[in-house]
Amino acid sequence: MDDTLSLAKRLIAAPSITPATGAVFDALQAMLEPHGFAVHRFIRGAGAAGSDEAPVENLFAIRQGPKGSRHFAFAGHLDVVPPGEGWTSDPFEPQERGELLHGRGAVDMKSAIAAMVTAAAAVPQEAGTISFIITGDEEGPALHGTRALIDYMAEHGHQPDLCLVGEPTSVHRLGDMAKIGRRGSVNIWITVEGAQGHVAYPHLADNPLPKLVAILAELDSLTLDTGTAWFQPSNLEITDISVGNRATNVIPARGEARVSIRFNDLHTGKSLSDRVSAIAEKHGGKARPVISGEPFLTEPGAFSKLVSAAIEAETGIAPELSTSGGTSDARFLRAVCPVIEFGLCNATMHKRDEAVAIPDLAVLARIYARIARAGLALEEAEG
Repeated sequence: MDDTLSLAKRLIAAPSITPATGAVFDALQAMLEPHGFAVHRFIRGAGAAGSDEAPVENLFAIRQGPKGSRHFAFAGHLDVVPPGEGWTSDPFEPQERGELLHGRGAVDMKSAIAAMVTAAAAVPQEAGTISFIITGDEEGPALHGTRALIDYMAEHGHQPDLCLVGEPTSVHRLGDMAKIGRRGSVNIWITVEGAQGHVAYPHLADNPLPKLVAILAELDSLTLDTGTAWFQPSNLEITDISVGNRATNVIPARGEARVSIRFNDLHTGKSLSDRVSAIAEKHGGKARPVISGEPFLTEPGAFSKLVSAAIEAETGIAPELSTSGGTSDARFLRAVCPVIEFGLCNATMHKRDEAVAIPDLAVLARIYARIARAGLALEEAEG
């Protein structure tokens, strides 16, 4: 388990800003193959026939267990957000300072993938099939990442029984929270068209802004719900208002706004999009929704119990089971099999001088090994 630190350093040292390709996947492949994994890599986006989008690399690795054995999957991403300015050291040169390992991706989520590798190596092949579902496009649009991997698995007949995503879910200390679901997400662009004119002659123009204000006021007054047993209340936030009118004496021809809704399982992306569209149209506007993900819940049961037991065995903490936070690729994987997220403390993810507590790395690897063993030993998959 002590190998996790050195593996994490190797991954951090391979720059992999979204969308990730190349060296970081070379590094992971070199870690997995000595442990009996067959590694399959492919590109989506640029380089794919008929596409002019940026290239995204994906990796699916599998070590087959005995015929008929269960299949446990580890999932995650090797891409990272841009580091930004002001780091104490080079963000892609992993550096130990005291008990912390610094580097972009140390928390989100290269160290977790390193822990997965160490854990998989500790699980005997006869225990069952283990796979890695790893993308280079989680921090970006997520168009050619995990969804493409799901298509690949379906095409080649690889159906996991359970999946663990290594997102950094812990809050104050390793083990205090695991995610059994996530809210859905939809962003909606609202446009109101008018007719430009001089402010002194409003009868010769059509000001779109009072209509836009009316739309936003009605949306802002909505109470979507009061939450459910496992989900917090849905919330709608106005995230942008744009007119672009530099002149003080001109009625603009157009007004635009954007709203973002994070919603629980009382709604769907379509139902909320239709509701916003109806309000926009009532006031003379139009709405264009983009649904990023639907809400999902892995009902507490055998899988969550074994995850909690593994965490408690290594940390002494019974984790809180939560659906808080933003979206993750678990929103796609939940269509394949039951999925739970668990990983490192998230206090410094996406921040300058991102860092992970070095002692947590070996503990996380042991937790992952316990989860994989227990998942492979379950008598049947949860529905």
